[in-house]
Amino acid sequence: MIRFVEEAGSTNADLVARLKSAEFIPEGEWLVARRQIAGRGRQGREWFDGVGNFMGSTVVHCHATDPAPASLALMAGLAVYEAVLPYCPDPNRLMLKWPNDLLLGGAKLSGILLESVSKAVIIGIGVNLRQAPDLPDRQTVALADIAPAPDLEDFAARVAQSFDQELQRWRQFGTDPMFRRWAAAAHPSGTPITVHDASGTQQTGEFVGLNDDGALLMRLADGSTRAIHAGDVMLG
Repeated sequence: MIRFVEEAGSTNADLVARLKSAEFIPEGEWLVARRQIAGRGRQGREWFDGVGNFMGSTVVHCHATDPAPASLALMAGLAVYEAVLPYCPDPNRLMLKWPNDLLLGGAKLSGILLESVSKAVIIGIGVNLRQAPDLPDRQTVALADIAPAPDLEDFAARVAQSFDQELQRWRQFGTDPMFRRWAAAAHPSGTPITVHDASGTQQTGEFVGLNDDGALLMRLADGSTRAIHAGDVMLG
């Protein structure tokens, strides 16, 4: 079920509030806003109102038999990649960046924010369909820059379907096949990267893949390898 609202502070925040009030939100239910006035990105960044873009959130209820909840970050990125792929005239320009940013021609097309409430994970997804935010530290792009922007309702249905399919695969087959598919859609091994963590620390190296938990593996200048579990990754 996809519920559209004309305006929301933040679709993630709305679902967090509903869960904290003991309301049960079933998997497969989406809240999609046509405009957000208090959207958020990773590490506390503010986001623009995104009129004409896709801005939606859903809930995953974690069970004891599920893979580690942290791997939902990569699963969600793969779901968005698969949903956007049919809209790209040149699919080779579309690429995932760890853990779940979607890049088009090297510019940011989509972002995902995960938040936990008890045993549930709220997953908020933003995709630039008609306009891209102006960010000081990175290039951004919208689908409308390369092709006609898809109808919001149609795109929301495609995202919901793709997400449901990837969630079922995640539960049924575990993370190994998903990590391989993610890696095939991502920046190649050997790509120079810079990682900024929440404390402001910066480290450079080369991307050399994922570990068994889905953490980014970075080869440092001294030849050692470091696993990155959280941080903002810049390519180049």
